Amino acid sequence: MRSKKSHIIPKVLLVLVLVFTLFNKVQAQVDDNSPLNVTDYFDEARSLQNQNKLDLALVSLNKASELAEKNDDIKSLIDSYHKLALLYLQLDKEESTEVFWGRSNTLLKEVEYPYGDAIFKFVEAKMLHRKGNNFQAIFMLEEAKQLNNDRNFFNHILLLEADIYVDLEKFEVASKNYNSLIANTDIYEKDYLATRAYLGMAKLNLDTDKLGEAALNGENALKLSKANNFFREIKASNEQLALIYKKMGRFDLALQNNENLGVIKDSLFNIEKVKTEAKTADKIQFDFMSNQISKQDKQIEDLTDETNRSEIIVILVSAFLIIISLLAVSLYRNNQIKLKTNDLLQTKNSELQSARDEAVNAMEAKTNFLSTVSHELRTPLYAVTGLTHLLLEESPSKSQLEHLKALKFSGDYLLNFINDILQINKIDADKLEPLNVDFNLKRTLQEVIDSLKQSAKENKSKIILDYDENIPGHLMSDPIKLSQVFMNLVGNALKFTKDGEVTVIAKLLKKEDEDVTLYFEVADTGIGISKEKQESIFEGFEQGSIQINREYGGTGLGLTIVKSLLGLFGSKIQLVSEEGQGSSFFFELELKSKDSLVDDIPFEITQQDFEFKGLHILIVEDNKINQVITKKMLTKKEITSDIASNGMEAVELAKNNTYDAILMDIHMPGISGEEATIRIRKFDQMTPIVALTAISLDDSLESFYAAGCNDVVTKPFKPEVFYQKIGENIFSKKVRKASS
Repeated sequence: MRSKKSHIIPKVLLVLVLVFTLFNKVQAQVDDNSPLNVTDYFDEARSLQNQNKLDLALVSLNKASELAEKNDDIKSLIDSYHKLALLYLQLDKEESTEVFWGRSNTLLKEVEYPYGDAIFKFVEAKMLHRKGNNFQAIFMLEEAKQLNNDRNFFNHILLLEADIYVDLEKFEVASKNYNSLIANTDIYEKDYLATRAYLGMAKLNLDTDKLGEAALNGENALKLSKANNFFREIKASNEQLALIYKKMGRFDLALQNNENLGVIKDSLFNIEKVKTEAKTADKIQFDFMSNQISKQDKQIEDLTDETNRSEIIVILVSAFLIIISLLAVSLYRNNQIKLKTNDLLQTKNSELQSARDEAVNAMEAKTNFLSTVSHELRTPLYAVTGLTHLLLEESPSKSQLEHLKALKFSGDYLLNFINDILQINKIDADKLEPLNVDFNLKRTLQEVIDSLKQSAKENKSKIILDYDENIPGHLMSDPIKLSQVFMNLVGNALKFTKDGEVTVIAKLLKKEDEDVTLYFEVADTGIGISKEKQESIFEGFEQGSIQINREYGGTGLGLTIVKSLLGLFGSKIQLVSEEGQGSSFFFELELKSKDSLVDDIPFEITQQDFEFKGLHILIVEDNKINQVITKKMLTKKEITSDIASNGMEAVELAKNNTYDAILMDIHMPGISGEEATIRIRKFDQMTPIVALTAISLDDSLESFYAAGCNDVVTKPFKPEVFYQKIGENIFSKKVRKASS
């Protein structure tokens, strides 16, 4: 018996092991064959669309919409309709696009979905661009940007903007967008976006007769599209290259691309493929419309089932029939009225569209005008302030000293005025967006107060900070713009307060998890504001009265800037004041806190003394007067220098000489300072480059740094800032080089 059991037990164990193994395999197969979710279908459709498999992409998106509808997921259903609308637009089926786009609009009214609203405006911008309404398309894209900051979505906005700007012949703006996309880090469509950007740059280069660069960008697009099987882009690349090489006289290469094009068209864009895509598109739209009709029929049936056969229903039906009869009698006349009304509406719509285009053009013209004026004023102002500084250091006589100080004051006043105008213009043109970085609010407020203590001393007034210590030490917002708000409010209060007090109040109103609501107030004991002037005090150039303007000076733009900046944060400035009793400006802000962060050790940035003697610097500047001023300021610190009058000359001098630093003007004839910096960085990564620029509305500090600049100094500048920036960049570079 024992021997039999000893044989049976191993067999039982073997059977159990086999059963367990089989169960694991079956379970693994079940897991592997788990159904796709909506996001998986979206990813699948994106990949298929980029490979020009549009019929299969339509099928994937249709499955996504069906699954979203089954799960009662309205947001995913909206996303599905938007993606279908964009795909139908690619198939040149604009009526189908408007069907799905319109359905998404209906659903958006039922839910709060900023991302869906943003995509809705993006689709509208695409349709406007196709119709040639480019300014309206740009306007829609700007609204879409405000609603969502998804990286993939933002990249597609950049691409569409660039295509529109090429059509508008704004090649410099388009080039910036394309170059940004060429180096994009998109996690979904990095190669596809780069391919489209190369194609855009190739067209731009061809339109501007830069044939060598056009060919290079076209070849890059072809290489990248082949590597990823982007068939539509392979076709577009060959078409573009054929045109480019033909214009270059390289007919052998043009012929080769044309032959490639023929093969591609035969294999990928044949009649059967087009028929398949059209059939699939029509079927999906037909099924969609049938589904909508079925839903409506079901609703009617449900209503019918729930309605009792009461006398009221009979009366209502009779009344309805009578109304129908009356409507039938007047139908012809109503149709005539409708036709006339439609004609009138069409005429008015055309007039409104023309007026809207003119308004956008006027706004753009105003923005460009103010930007140009601000920039052009800064350039001669640099000469005024620079020469004044040099003359003040040359031991002037007592009478000359008085005149020079007056000249310096006037130059500083004019510079502040220009800065205020440029700031308001940037806000009006939506060129400013608030950052979202970690900062310490108390430190920010204290820095503002410290910078204005001299103004308080001159007016024999005190600045008091009433700070609630319950406010979290780490907040997320834009400390620079908040500093601008308080600099204007506190500076304005000090200007109208003599022998008094200005109090800055910061209180914690509410804190829920990381959501913080703060109350701010700047109160003074100054002259106050009359009731009739309080309504207009936040408008540009308003100062209460002509007498106040003459007595206290200033531009009247400070409160306008405060109002506009707070608008970026979704807040509103309010005012309480009485004449002779002082004023109180207050507002609330909603911020995020970071309770998990530990306070760091406070630090102070101190001015450093640098030994400049023996340094050799390249000055890149096209203005002759500015060349003399900058060179003389360097000579005073025993710094030798060379001068380049344009970007090309700067590149050559940098290539053939060794400099401790390069001072680079941005706006120059020929190639700009940005382009010159990019070319220098191709052979010199170490020499510090400091941008000296009379910055304008379209200038972006981020683009300066992206080009390879180490720092930026705005003209006209204070001499101590000028020397400090040079020292920091040169000697910090040497310390890093020595340590490495």
